[in-house]
Amino acid sequence: MKLYCLSGDAAKPCFVLSFKELLIMLDCGLSAHSLLSFLPLPPVPSTRLAALPAYSPPHVSDPLLDGELKECCGRVFVDSVPEFCPPLDKVVDFSQLDVILISNYTCMLALPFVTEDTGFKGRVYATEPTLQIGRFYLQELAEWLAPGAGGARAARRWKELLHVLPPPLAHARPRAWRRLFSRAALERSLARVRVVGYDERVDVFGALHATPVSSGYCLGSANWVLRSAHEKVAYVSGSSTLTTHPRPINQAALRGADLLLLCALTQTPAHNPDHMLGDLCVHAGVTLRAGGAVLCPVYPSGVLYDLLECLSAHLEGAGLAHVPLYVLSPAADASLAYSNILAEWVSAGKQARVYLPEEPFPHAALARGGRLRHARALADDALADFRQPCVVFAGHPSLRCGAAVHLLELWGASAAHAVIFTEPDFPHQEALAPFQPLAIKAFHCPIDTSLNFAQAGKLVRELRPRELALPEQYAGARPALAADVPTLLLRRGAARAPAVRRRAARAELCGELAARAAPRELRAGLRAAPLSAALRVRDARLTLEPAAGAGAALHWSALDVPALVAALAREGVGEARVEAGADGCIVHLPRHDTLVHVERHATHVFCEGRADVRQALRRALAACLPHI
Repeated sequence: MKLYCLSGDAAKPCFVLSFKELLIMLDCGLSAHSLLSFLPLPPVPSTRLAALPAYSPPHVSDPLLDGELKECCGRVFVDSVPEFCPPLDKVVDFSQLDVILISNYTCMLALPFVTEDTGFKGRVYATEPTLQIGRFYLQELAEWLAPGAGGARAARRWKELLHVLPPPLAHARPRAWRRLFSRAALERSLARVRVVGYDERVDVFGALHATPVSSGYCLGSANWVLRSAHEKVAYVSGSSTLTTHPRPINQAALRGADLLLLCALTQTPAHNPDHMLGDLCVHAGVTLRAGGAVLCPVYPSGVLYDLLECLSAHLEGAGLAHVPLYVLSPAADASLAYSNILAEWVSAGKQARVYLPEEPFPHAALARGGRLRHARALADDALADFRQPCVVFAGHPSLRCGAAVHLLELWGASAAHAVIFTEPDFPHQEALAPFQPLAIKAFHCPIDTSLNFAQAGKLVRELRPRELALPEQYAGARPALAADVPTLLLRRGAARAPAVRRRAARAELCGELAARAAPRELRAGLRAAPLSAALRVRDARLTLEPAAGAGAALHWSALDVPALVAALAREGVGEARVEAGADGCIVHLPRHDTLVHVERHATHVFCEGRADVRQALRRALAACLPHI
């Protein structure tokens, strides 16, 4: 067994497990930290961004670099279509992957990079909410960053001059960055996904079973349990023990694993999600009461559902029920509508509302009452009567694309407004860097419900795995996570071999051999039968079938020592001396430097001689034993 780590971002993991001659990819997260090196791609042309001064490295005159870099308040940005950092494609051949298991929709955005134009012929498994909400995320990105979007060009020359560029560009690794895939590649990739339900056993080419179990993190999020006849591997990614809208985590299915692979822990361990949600409501209320607008750069799903529920209730209690809430996203309509038909994937409390009957989430009622409005783009008719003060949820959280870019340009010069960051994926100061100087108030209220280090350590102690594997980013928290468990640290681009070793395999006995077998009682409660069979391996299934030819004979029974001495003489290996011992006897052949130690249930041959002597010994032993 081997583990390959293909991602340097522990929150957007991608691993490949080599297990029972199979290559199994666990998640294919797309790291978007590279977006922060680029200028925003506004949906409406921005004169401010266009007027930013060009940057040229000192003592470098390169006409190919003209226009690729711009400077804003002392920080240098790439003026180009933003690029992402997909999983490494040189460590494992993607065409050899047998199966991809997706844990949640935040960890599947690199799927087209893995499955398209790589020769991939395997299978992809995910729960229905993971597939559908992941589709919303990907379609949103594809619409914002389609080739030619915003008129931006693809800058390349700057990647050759990193050594003369200022940080953080000087420390980047842009050669692995790639532009977003086409819409056609996206659709082809999603068409490969096979939908599975919680606790459904998926047969993986007969070698093992993969079972998704609830992880408690988001709608449809799953941890995966891989089981063979004698081994168990648990993959825990993006899990939560908090009480939120998804189904709670299923810990029982993860217990007793030979190997526990743990990743996607919280990115903000110092921030309590409940406290951050309370702070957000307070900051929003204060801003709205003063007549300002609130911008929340968010993804089109996930925490958005909780934000709408909690913020609407807080505003109503604060006498601000008249303040409209807007959701701007190409996937807003589909995401909000789809979330209310996922009764089997939500918590018991929200399931109970379905049977009343009511929607599990309140945003449908907010939309019917006119408090919540959603639109695909800024120019949609749904925003014809756009009014302030208001709260706008818009993407992208990096502030490098989407409607949030234009709204920040619009409101950034006024201290009456506020921008509140809730997504933990990006440092908010770096997200705001290309918009400086800003007068708008900025608040950082990251809401990350995934396991923190203390919760993860408690989970590991309860699950009691034989071995633990962690991304190297968690090395500092290793004592808290696994004080008494052998631990592997996984580094991007490296392969590690867990201590799990295959010591046995399960095979099926064909009917013909089963009928032929005549078990004998060896001792009380133990019966056995000698068996001569051919081992057939097909689709990772082992089958014992009747053996063909005399070469497959099985020799058995106790060894007759006088008959062995006579057989050795016939083979020309004479001068045998027999010495009695406490547990049998020893046949010594001094001329050939050979010992045959005969015990009651075993015979051991120690021979350093020539190949012809070893063959003669084999024939003599076979002549003294009955066979089937």
